[in-house]
Amino acid sequence: MLENDINIRVADWSTDKDRLKHIRHLVFIEEQKVPVELEWDEFDVTATHFLVSFLDKDVACARLKSDGQIGRMAVLTEHRNQGIGQKLLQFVLQNAAKKKLKDVYLHAQVSAIPFYEKHGFTAAGEVFYEANIPHREMLRKVC
Repeated sequence: MLENDINIRVADWSTDKDRLKHIRHLVFIEEQKVPVELEWDEFDVTATHFLVSFLDKDVACARLKSDGQIGRMAVLTEHRNQGIGQKLLQFVLQNAAKKKLKDVYLHAQVSAIPFYEKHGFTAAGEVFYEANIPHREMLRKVC
């Protein structure tokens, strides 16, 4: 994978909604069986969204809420384990720093905890379930 073939940008919910929803639908609703009514919420309108394309194909997304919660981070199956998630998370953290957020947090699926730990996040609290998937809250200082 060539660096020049990856494009990460801040997306606009009003104009990029269909592209973002497509990725999230494939990853969360189809692959992980998250109920449709749990995937879409009122925060989509106000959050900062991020969209990753590889060779002009949309392959990953994430969002950052104003309270510092990173969420809805999704990479299409065929593009995992290639560094896209890492680059996306770094981009989101840079954006959080520009917004002067001191801390960020997320609800990591238990299987993804090692990924987030590699990027400076620390698990906090007990395991809990969202959409029947075990999660833990993870915290990180932005700067």
